[in-house]
Amino acid sequence: MTTIETARLTLRRWREDDVAPMAAVNADPEVMRFIRDGATRDEERTRADIGAWERHWETHGFGLFAVEVRATGELAGFTGLAVPEYLPEMLPAVEVGWRLGRRAWGRGLATEAARAALRFGFRDRGLAEVVSVIQFGNTASERVAAKLGLRPHRTLTSPDSGRTLRIHSLGRAAYDATDTADGTNTANAATTANAADTAG
Repeated sequence: MTTIETARLTLRRWREDDVAPMAAVNADPEVMRFIRDGATRDEERTRADIGAWERHWETHGFGLFAVEVRATGELAGFTGLAVPEYLPEMLPAVEVGWRLGRRAWGRGLATEAARAALRFGFRDRGLAEVVSVIQFGNTASERVAAKLGLRPHRTLTSPDSGRTLRIHSLGRAAYDATDTADGTNTANAATTANAADTAG
């Protein structure tokens, strides 16, 4: 089982006792505001999602990690890598994503978690490119993407929600140019270090 530790977080595979806290994250309308059509998700749907995320790991060798706060053991949400099957015109592609509950906002945790997931994708899984799909208006996630070195390069319309999406991308060469030995990424560090991280 793949487990990654950062300064404040543990990224790990999913367990049965993650269903309830992840369902609480998914039940918050503010967290879900920019996810697909903005609908919240109950415990039953969350359980099904976690099952699908685990199957994705078995199929592709990468997937979405449960993100746990090391100091408390609290499940903050998820980050990781996924094939965006919901956007057929993007395929083949691998997306980096994150969704954290509001208790985890404003502390840079989304960036810390997603940075570790990116490094896993490029260094451990040898990916050539990673994209991020962000709805227009989600400025918090736009800031996280910028900190990670992802750059906007096209827009799409979501086939299921009709919402406008901005696609960001980061290639292996650009990642290699900014990745450091300690796993941090120096892209945009000077201009974004003090930006508030409130991505869900």
